[in-house]
Amino acid sequence: MTMAESGPAHEYVFDLSGGRLCLDFVNTVSGSRERPTERLQSYDDLVSWGRQSGAVTEQVAERLAEAARSRPRDAAQALADAVRLREVLFRVISACADLRAVDRTDMDLLNSALAEALRHHRLVKTAEGFAWGWSEDADALGQIPWAAVRSAADLLTAPELRRVRRCAGANCDWLFMDMSRNRTRRWCDMKGCGNRAKARRYYERHRARGGAEHERE
Repeated sequence: MTMAESGPAHEYVFDLSGGRLCLDFVNTVSGSRERPTERLQSYDDLVSWGRQSGAVTEQVAERLAEAARSRPRDAAQALADAVRLREVLFRVISACADLRAVDRTDMDLLNSALAEALRHHRLVKTAEGFAWGWSEDADALGQIPWAAVRSAADLLTAPELRRVRRCAGANCDWLFMDMSRNRTRRWCDMKGCGNRAKARRYYERHRARGGAEHERE
């Protein structure tokens, strides 16, 4: 586990290299979906992801963390709902990446989550003009995934959806945007999954070569 250099003590630092907010949310699981390492183990973890990713502001993150401490049961339910939604997003987007049909039930669940999120979408005034924002609802412990749901809707309706890839790593299901010129990126991270794949191929080549030399002897 990587520790944050700033923020709460022992805060996990999430990898935000997916290329879209919704993909960063989907990637809050390490490893494969068959043998996952869950990074959203508490509502505080969900708040940390929201703050680090920019899904919520620092002020909202602090307010939600305080509300969760006074309403632990509601916070636990909000966390469980967020994890279920994350898996819906994973199934829908990974199906698109794999050129498979999207399950109708998952689409219904995603549309329900989108309708709930959009109920809280607002135009807000900024120094430069106007921007999309969210209603200031102090009681909405479930608000952290709203921005990820909106991000997923934007991605699913954009031409860039064709650039979504699933990591080719042996034990990784992370999704990412392949923005390479030739659209040949295979791994979520060359330093991690990419290097492990290269090392595995190197080992297999040398093992096969050693076996062939042994047979000649």
